[in-house]
Amino acid sequence: MRKIYSEMKGMKLKEVPGYFKPMLSVGFVKKSIQRGLDNYHAKYIETDSIEPLYHICFGGMIFSYLVALPNERRHLEHKRHAEQHGHH
Repeated sequence: MRKIYSEMKGMKLKEVPGYFKPMLSVGFVKKSIQRGLDNYHAKYIETDSIEPLYHICFGGMIFSYLVALPNERRHLEHKRHAEQHGHH
């Protein structure tokens, strides 16, 4: 992010779309994801780190929380509505 910000700092507003357009291509996104996966592999997998296990555990907990959140909010709203209207 810092790199993008420093590169954009000197641009004029008209130049910004031309700067971002190549970054939104399918090839650029694929290349960026592959580079990120390669960096992750070099940093955690090749060093026999336990951190990928933590990433999976905590990521799974966060994902399950986010998936269940709308249902939980609906339940709490229904409960609050019932209490306001005298239902049990």
